[in-house]
Amino acid sequence: MAANQKMMSQMTGKDGFIAALDQSGGSTPAALRLYGISDSDYSGEDDMFRLMHKMRVRIMTASSFSGSKVIGAILFEKTMDGDVGGRPVPDFLWEERSVVPFLKIDKGLAAEENGVQVMKPMPDLDSLLTRAVKKGIFGTKMRSVIAHADRSGIAAVVKQQFEIARRILDYGLVPIIEPEVLIKSPTKQEAETILRDEIAQELDKYTSGEKVMIKLSLPTVANFYKPLIDHISVARVVALSGGYSCADACEKLSHNDGMIASFSRALAEDLRVTMSDAEFDAGLSRAVEQIYNASVFKTAATASGQKLEATDN
Repeated sequence: MAANQKMMSQMTGKDGFIAALDQSGGSTPAALRLYGISDSDYSGEDDMFRLMHKMRVRIMTASSFSGSKVIGAILFEKTMDGDVGGRPVPDFLWEERSVVPFLKIDKGLAAEENGVQVMKPMPDLDSLLTRAVKKGIFGTKMRSVIAHADRSGIAAVVKQQFEIARRILDYGLVPIIEPEVLIKSPTKQEAETILRDEIAQELDKYTSGEKVMIKLSLPTVANFYKPLIDHISVARVVALSGGYSCADACEKLSHNDGMIASFSRALAEDLRVTMSDAEFDAGLSRAVEQIYNASVFKTAATASGQKLEATDN
């Protein structure tokens, strides 16, 4: 079985979750501050990304970071191009850790219009996808943002996501489509309803055998995205933590049958640069176990369709 077939089998059928290690230029300073590295501890973008890569390597080489529970990892472009102990990161993840490598490909968000932010243009997308294939990347991830339940805005987000997903599929890569509904949106539930319908319409256009993945905010109503999870053209639906703490995100995720985590900040929220290796490994192990359990073991409430927003404030 070819590597990409093994990866697809893992992504569609194995218990576990996806780690998001893809903070980019805009989100890296906050991630470093949470880790215990202040803005004054580095000078310039190169130094910032060097420290971020060092943190990511520490996560990737921890004993708990393996395919037994972490089935995939989303990488920033500079991380894809980096190495772990002299070995290319995608190769290390798959060959040493049995973790499927993905690549974040978007270049950030355009200004808000009609209640949403579509992705900025990606003029170098084809060259980036070509490099990703050569480096052994399995799939990609791209993020848009939905702030309000504006039907035309949400339709534009989904249209752009699926147009670019088609180009990604042409390279033999599996796209993760991420239209994030902000958890503090005053019209979150209404936006989710429009979003689910728009995504379903696009999925119905796919031919047999084509697969995408979808990354979504945890829904207001339990199991709201089950129709997408069950769609023949969806390999997996994963959840972003969206600003919730790890505990809150895991609690909400546990009510959504078939949905697994793809957390970033929530995965690393208790990790600090000052920790000893033993302390760091123990802290990461606790987070991995908590997120894995929420992804795999669901509560009886998954069948109830109950609202899950009571603990938001």
